[in-house]
Amino acid sequence: MSETSGNLIGRALALGELVSYQEGAVVSKTVIDKKIGTITLFSFDAGQGLSEHTAPYDAFVQIVDGEAEITIADELHKVVAGQFIIMPANRPHALRGITPFKMLLVMIRA
Repeated sequence: MSETSGNLIGRALALGELVSYQEGAVVSKTVIDKKIGTITLFSFDAGQGLSEHTAPYDAFVQIVDGEAEITIADELHKVVAGQFIIMPANRPHALRGITPFKMLLVMIRA
């Protein structure tokens, strides 16, 4: 049995409505948390982000709302609502909001 945030299973939901923007903050909501991987929804205020780091697995990021700058191994990408990018395992990456933005992060640990 997987852990989920609230009672999300078996319901049609709008992703963008699962997290709200908060001034000067990053907010996250775990949608699915299993041993094999996680799905997490984030909201970032403009200028907020995640500092450069690496992860041992590929990460799929879909922008749900707004615009973000995503840097992968010193290469800058502007990613907007409706677009996605895959951040490869073991390569440094960082994120920053150009505008307030929401993103879905899917991490598969296999």
